[in-house]
Amino acid sequence: MNIEKIEPLVFNVSEKTNWFFIRIHSDNGLSGIGEASLNAWEIPQIAYAHHIAPQYIGQSVAETLPKLRVYPHSPGGLVASSIISAMEQACTDLLAQHQQIPIHALLGTAKRKAIPVYANINRGARDRTPEGIAMSARQAVASGFHAVKIAPFDGVYWMDADRTVTQQKIQLGIDRIYAIREAVGPDIKLMVDCHWRFNEQHTLALLHKLQSAKLYWLECPTSESADTIHEMPRIRQACHDLNIKLSGAERQIGEAGFNPFISNHWLDVVMPDIKYAGGYAEMLQIAKSCEHYGLDFSPHNPTGPICNLASMHVCAVAPAFSILEHQLAESPLYDTVVGGMRPQLVNGCFVMPEVPGLGVQLDDQVLSQHPYQALTANANLDARLG
Repeated sequence: MNIEKIEPLVFNVSEKTNWFFIRIHSDNGLSGIGEASLNAWEIPQIAYAHHIAPQYIGQSVAETLPKLRVYPHSPGGLVASSIISAMEQACTDLLAQHQQIPIHALLGTAKRKAIPVYANINRGARDRTPEGIAMSARQAVASGFHAVKIAPFDGVYWMDADRTVTQQKIQLGIDRIYAIREAVGPDIKLMVDCHWRFNEQHTLALLHKLQSAKLYWLECPTSESADTIHEMPRIRQACHDLNIKLSGAERQIGEAGFNPFISNHWLDVVMPDIKYAGGYAEMLQIAKSCEHYGLDFSPHNPTGPICNLASMHVCAVAPAFSILEHQLAESPLYDTVVGGMRPQLVNGCFVMPEVPGLGVQLDDQVLSQHPYQALTANANLDARLG
């Protein structure tokens, strides 16, 4: 089975979001899919996909797969890694379809057939008042989720934190968190994603103000760059003092990129994203490292249905796994682009599909009706964050 065509596909979901897929066609009529969504970077992604495609056209899918490697030191960064990761996903999908088995059966022995999942309500919560966000959280719980996550600190950046307007934004974020806690009750897990908006001092102050919110985890409170990672052990200890877990590392690339975070115990919850981390193979290596060092493995998954299903297949066989993210209610196109297929939610878990390959195909008619759209500057995170 040889690669016949590598097809980048950009799909506009909303005024805030494009999703990016890679579809690889083989010479036996099968096609495999991977997701590479990296909001606002679609143009260089397309260019890179076209740049590297010729070296793989005509090559065996099985022989190509181990060549699709990512490296933290690559000058292409997340743009290149996202394309290679999606191609690795697509080739894996092709091999599983060819063998008539689910991807998780190709990866190893399934350790679980139900995948615990939490609802990321952030993009779906268009009413950003505390009351509006609380309503979104309540609806998520009513639909069967046992855990919810919000990124409540819109417009906050730590270098501006002493300005009155920024303090007001921080307080609004805190109000949103407490509104969710009151809406969902004490037994629902509540995660807060800070998107690297704080420094150590502001994070410690924030934790103090959130003591009564009973968070399950605090995600990416500070930058995870070389000049700030020495702060992470202190922040982690402050979280532990309040019985909160510290999570993060979603933008790291490959097992090598995750190793410092895992081996140094800078985090409690490690969040690789299959779109950037290198695809299935690297995700499983990261999961094994998490198991070895006693950390939680919880894939980052805030985008489209292809990433969601791919992450589920990893979670099914991962030796260490806690809970999977799921982007909830951003757009009805989530279901329509894959022909209405969505994993069944039962008791807070997605049930693993047992069909060949990934389990879905993209609907070309829906794709063609929602082509790439350039997004406004405020649709994405401030470039200073990360």
